[in-house]
Amino acid sequence: MNSTLATTVIVASLVLAAWSLLTALLNRPTGVSHLVAAVAVEAVVLAIAVAALVALAGGDRPTEVATFLGYLFTTVALLPTGVVLARMEPSRWGSAILCGAALVLPVLVVRLQQVWDAHA
Repeated sequence: MNSTLATTVIVASLVLAAWSLLTALLNRPTGVSHLVAAVAVEAVVLAIAVAALVALAGGDRPTEVATFLGYLFTTVALLPTGVVLARMEPSRWGSAILCGAALVLPVLVVRLQQVWDAHA
């Protein structure tokens, strides 16, 4: 696992969560700027996924490959799902949904790192 990419996802996701929470508290729905930020975070998540899959293909494996792949799939799918749900809810609750997804993402990334490093 690339720790620089993981740290980037964690920080960017927490910034997105704070921004979405502020938007929800101001009683506003998600906007285009939220989508742009979510796409940027997801791009780094995809970079982590590609790096992990390349490492797996190269023979470097975590102890629990199935668990790692489950966390990896969830990590990749979480933010796009949160964005879709947030856009379906055109109220402050859409922003709250995006905030929730952005808060879960750092937990998943930390868990990915823990599962990957468990074999070391």
